[in-house]
Amino acid sequence: MYTVLTYFVSLFVIVISVFITLFIKNELERMFRDKNNMVPFHICNVLITLMVSFAAHAVMTIYIIGNEFDWILQFVILMFIILPIYILGHIAFEKYKLVYQKYITAESGKVIVLNEKYLKKKKWPSKFKNYNAFSKEK
Repeated sequence: MYTVLTYFVSLFVIVISVFITLFIKNELERMFRDKNNMVPFHICNVLITLMVSFAAHAVMTIYIIGNEFDWILQFVILMFIILPIYILGHIAFEKYKLVYQKYITAESGKVIVLNEKYLKKKKWPSKFKNYNAFSKEK
């Protein structure tokens, strides 16, 4: 029972860590604008996720449950949990990023096409359109 709880907490930490690292990787891609050499970012993201999940699993196993911690076995098990989640998360994040991209640029930096799906997405509900209209009248 405690083992299932430990792996459930580790899975929860892994999912959150993958989401955060992929978001940071996306921001770094936008900052550097170099989409060809992203392998080091992926390696760092997997290592960061591994460290966080390893720490959460160790704390749950040693301090809360009171069992011994087998380092190599847990490393292998956590890697088998992390890699599929990271790959699926990366694919989903890239698909979301392409669908809701504001525009497509050429290599020169000029805007080629505005994305219609981004333009159709509502920014604010209509009730907020005249939110400060009453205060402006006075």
